[in-house]
Amino acid sequence: MGILKNKDLIGLEKLSKEEIELILNTAKSMKDILKRPIKKVPTLRGKLVVNLFYEPSTRTSSSFSLAAKRLSADGMNLSAKSSSVVKGESLVDTAKTLKALGADAVVIRHGIPGAAKKLGDTIDIPVLNAGDGAHEHPTQGLLDIYTILEERGKVEGQTVAIVGDIKYSRVARSNIWGLKKLGAKVRVVGPSTLMPKEIEKMGVEVYNNLEDGIEGVDVINLLRIQKERQGKSLFPTIREYAKFYGLRKKHLALAKEDMTLMHPGPINRGVEISSDLAYSGQAVIEDQVENGVAIRMALLYLLIGGGSKSE
Repeated sequence: MGILKNKDLIGLEKLSKEEIELILNTAKSMKDILKRPIKKVPTLRGKLVVNLFYEPSTRTSSSFSLAAKRLSADGMNLSAKSSSVVKGESLVDTAKTLKALGADAVVIRHGIPGAAKKLGDTIDIPVLNAGDGAHEHPTQGLLDIYTILEERGKVEGQTVAIVGDIKYSRVARSNIWGLKKLGAKVRVVGPSTLMPKEIEKMGVEVYNNLEDGIEGVDVINLLRIQKERQGKSLFPTIREYAKFYGLRKKHLALAKEDMTLMHPGPINRGVEISSDLAYSGQAVIEDQVENGVAIRMALLYLLIGGGSKSE
C-alpha cells in the first residue's frame, strides 16, 4: 500500500493522482466493511478524533463521527458556540489545547479560507479540512469522485457538468482539482455572477446556459446555492434562478441516456432540482452519503493508522 505525502488533508489541489487513487482504493475496502453484518473494526481503537466546527454542519460532522466510530476511534465534537472561542480563544490556542487533551487528529470546518492549513501548520497531528470558506471541501470532492467511479466504472474520459454556484462553492473547487487529475473533462455551468474570474485557468469549460452546459455529459453534479457566503444577492430571485438553472425532467434528454445525477446536499427542492428528479433512478444522492463515510474512514485510516508521512 502507498502512503500520503503529508500528515494533513487540506485540499485536492496539492494531492497527486496517485494519492487520490490510493484514497479511492482504500475507501473501497472501507465500504466493504460497511456492508458487513457487524460494521466495525478495531483499527483505530484508543485513538481520539476531534470534530472542531466553526460553521454549522449536519452531514459532514455526522459522517466523520460515524467514520471514526466504525474504526473504533473515540470521538469528540466541539462547536465554536460551545467552546472557549466565544471567550476569545484563538484557533492556535484551541489547537494546542486539543493536542494536550490527547487528540490524534482534528477535523475542522471554518468560514475562513486557509484556516485548516493554519491549524495543520500549528500542531503535529493530522488535520482534515471539512470545508474552509469558499476554498475547498476535499472529502466531499473525494466522495463525489468515488461515486462517479463506482457508478460509471471509470473517471478518465467522463464529461462532468458542475452546475450552480461555482463562485462560492468549495465543493466545486475540490471536484475540479480531483476530476481533472484523474482525466475527466469538466464543465462549470451557472450565471456569470456566480462564476469566478478566470475559472478557465483551472482547465474547465464555462457555460452560462444550462441546456448547452449539460448537452452530452456523463455526469451532472448540482450545487446548492451558497446564500450564506454571498453577502449580497447575485441574481434577482430564487424563482428566477430555478427557472434558468434548476434541473427538471425535460433536461435529461440533453445528457447521455445513462447519465448519473448527483448533489452534495442539502437539497433545495424546486430550486437546484425538481423533487421528482431527486428521487429518480438516475440520482445517486443516497449513495453519496454512504460513500462519504467510506471516504472519511479511508482518510482516518491513512492519516492516523500509519499511512502518511510528513513532507
